[in-house]
Amino acid sequence: MPRRRRSLTALTCGAAGVVLVATCAAAAPADDPGDEGDLAGKTAQQISDDALHALLGAHSLRLRTASSTDTTKLDLTLDRAGNCAGNVSKGPLGRVDLIKRGKDVWLKPDAAFWKSQLPGDEGTTAARNYQGRFLHGTTDDAFLQSIATACDLTTFQKSVAPQSPAPQDPSSPSTPSVTLSKGRPTTHEGTRVLPVVKKVGDATQTVYVAIQGTHYPLKLTTQVDGESSTVLLSDYDHPVPAHTPPPGQTADISVLEGGIHSA
Repeated sequence: MPRRRRSLTALTCGAAGVVLVATCAAAAPADDPGDEGDLAGKTAQQISDDALHALLGAHSLRLRTASSTDTTKLDLTLDRAGNCAGNVSKGPLGRVDLIKRGKDVWLKPDAAFWKSQLPGDEGTTAARNYQGRFLHGTTDDAFLQSIATACDLTTFQKSVAPQSPAPQDPSSPSTPSVTLSKGRPTTHEGTRVLPVVKKVGDATQTVYVAIQGTHYPLKLTTQVDGESSTVLLSDYDHPVPAHTPPPGQTADISVLEGGIHSA
């Protein structure tokens, strides 16, 4: 695979990795008192089950990720049909805007990305020639197909669904103890939420569940060995923005296979 394609793949697939790791999620419970609504009579396990059921039932959502161990951040609105719109950021190493509709995929790296991934004048030239332009192709291209996996809500939902436990090896160390408890109501981005705190060995995991209406999980965080990661979930069942770049703002993805061409 050409070096330009490897760089783009590392950025987008790295972000997908953050999603899958962080969805194990959590943090410490909030300490603000308040009304638990109809969650007051439910156990922590029941609330956790309700939140998972709501997440698995969603047809679209906005997903944002962050981690203390990786500068990669994901901000995508995605649906079960595999459509998405948003961006993947690598901090000072740049950002790529990403749009997918059906089989069509558009990528727009910013100047910092081009300069961080291509050596010397090559990165500067690419940043200038493709400023404000999208690279376009379809999922028939193996490279774009690999990137498009980050756009599939169904894949994300399967990743957080419970799996059947593997048989326990009698010779292996005993399974760490698990405790599940309710925190105290707090507010997340203007919405009242109830934290459900799960402790597994040295890891503390928290899911912040919406108190009113459908009990969607809105924030998932994890903290272990001084490291943390966060997933924010919002805009449940809101459609993915349908706008796509016009031909005058695009270049074919095949430009990555050769040298940097003049715009």
